[in-house]
Amino acid sequence: MRFTPSLMAVMAAILALPAHAQEIVGAPVAGKTGFQPAATELARDLQWLDGAINIIIIAITIFVTGLLAYVILRYNRRANPTPAKFTHNTPVEIAWTIVPILILVFIGANSLPILFKQQEIPEGEIHVKATGYQWYWGYEYTDHDFGFDSYMIGAPATGGDNRLTPEVEAQLVEAGYSRDEFLLATDTALVVPVNKTVVMTVTGADVIHSWTIPAFGVKQDAVPGRLAQLWFKAEKEGIYFGQCSKLCGQSHAYMPITVKVVSEAEYAAWLKGAVEEYAGDPSTLPEAVQVATAD
Repeated sequence: MRFTPSLMAVMAAILALPAHAQEIVGAPVAGKTGFQPAATELARDLQWLDGAINIIIIAITIFVTGLLAYVILRYNRRANPTPAKFTHNTPVEIAWTIVPILILVFIGANSLPILFKQQEIPEGEIHVKATGYQWYWGYEYTDHDFGFDSYMIGAPATGGDNRLTPEVEAQLVEAGYSRDEFLLATDTALVVPVNKTVVMTVTGADVIHSWTIPAFGVKQDAVPGRLAQLWFKAEKEGIYFGQCSKLCGQSHAYMPITVKVVSEAEYAAWLKGAVEEYAGDPSTLPEAVQVATAD
C-alpha cells in the first residue's frame, strides 16, 4: 500500500530530525574519485577486494610490459641475428598455467565469501519495504504498519521543476541541507538506527528501478512483480545519499535516495513521531517508547 505524506507530516519529520545535526558522509566530493567512505562491513569488504584485485592487475601489467620490453631489446634482429628454433619450453608452459590458476583461486576464495555475505540475508532488527515509482521511492516500515513517499527536494511533487531555483534552495536550507545537496536530498528520508541490522525488501511498481547506497555497499534492482532483499548494518551516524541506478525513464536523474543513520535514542523519538503522523500501529513500538508515550 502506498502512503503520501501531508505537508505537516513532512515538516514534522524534518523538525524532529534536522539534517544539519548530522554529518553528511555519503555525498560526492568535487574533484575527487574513488569510493565513498565505507559505512558498513559489506562496503569495507567490497573496497578491500577492489584494492586487492587492482594490485594483482597492476602487477600483471608491469610484469607483461617489462617482459615485452626485455624481449624487444634482447631478441630483435640486431641483437639476436640468429634466432633459436625451439618450439617448446616446458618450465615456462607449466609456470604460465599454474600461476594464473593460483591467481584465480585467490580471487575466487576472497570474492565468493563476500558475495555470499551480501546474498545471505540475516535476521533483521529493522524491516523496510522500498518500492520504486516513476520517479520517487515509497518506504513502508512493515514492523510498525506505516509508510511514506520520498521525493527529491525540487521535484514537481515538492513544488519545483527539477531546477535549483531560489525557492528550491530555500527548501533545502529549511531542511538543513545546502545548495550542494541539490539532486541528492529528499523531502523525507529513510531513517534507521546505527549498529542495527536493517533488512529491506525491494520491488518496483511500474518499471525496473534500482536501490543503492554506495557507502553501504548495497545495490538491488527493484523489479515489478518480484520481491528482492538486501541488508546492511550502518556503523556510523550521518546522512548517506544514493540514486536510482537503473535507467527508468525521463526523470531517472531526479530519483535520489536519502538515508539518515541516527542513534537509538533519536530513532526511538523519530519512530514515535512517525507512527503518530503516518497512522502506524502504536502497539508495535518498543516497550520503552510506549512507556514514555504513556507518561
